[in-house]
Amino acid sequence: MIDLLLFIIVISFVILQRTVELFVAKGNEKWMKQQGAVEFGEKHYKYMVIMHVLFFVVLATEKILLERGLSQVWPIVFGLFCFAQFMRIWVITSLGKYWNTKIIVLQGAKVVRKGPYRFLKHPNYFVVAIELIVVPLLFNAYYTAFLFTVLNVIMLMVRIPEEEKALQALTEYEGVFQDCNRFIPRIVK
Repeated sequence: MIDLLLFIIVISFVILQRTVELFVAKGNEKWMKQQGAVEFGEKHYKYMVIMHVLFFVVLATEKILLERGLSQVWPIVFGLFCFAQFMRIWVITSLGKYWNTKIIVLQGAKVVRKGPYRFLKHPNYFVVAIELIVVPLLFNAYYTAFLFTVLNVIMLMVRIPEEEKALQALTEYEGVFQDCNRFIPRIVK
């Protein structure tokens, strides 16, 4: 019973967080487009949204139908979840008005290389990858963790090149991140 209560609390928190983020993103989108920003990746965005909605449906289905309980190592997994939340806030505050769930680029805008962007090229995607693993694992939902990790990898194989192409076309992106790989910066030149 306690694991079901914790499940409801965690899922409600994540859904509330996503809802607030969508409002922030919509406000940022409006501001950026008023400044002349251009949107890229419209074709794949709807699939990304569907993937994230289905994540909650599949997770709840696996939890309830397969009677998944709380992980025996839940304090560690919950710690990773909390780390991801800290990283998410750091990402959003570092990008400020430029943060969005869509790929929206303002021509000539200064590329952000502060906060987690000093260490990772795509920290927001890193956070999402962590969450898609740890939230299901918190409740022993192994199928959900595996399925959505695979789907997320496929999505990022489309999204990251699209985002980098957009940034390269409209900003000084290449020069700013020339010492950085996809997720991990180059240590040795």
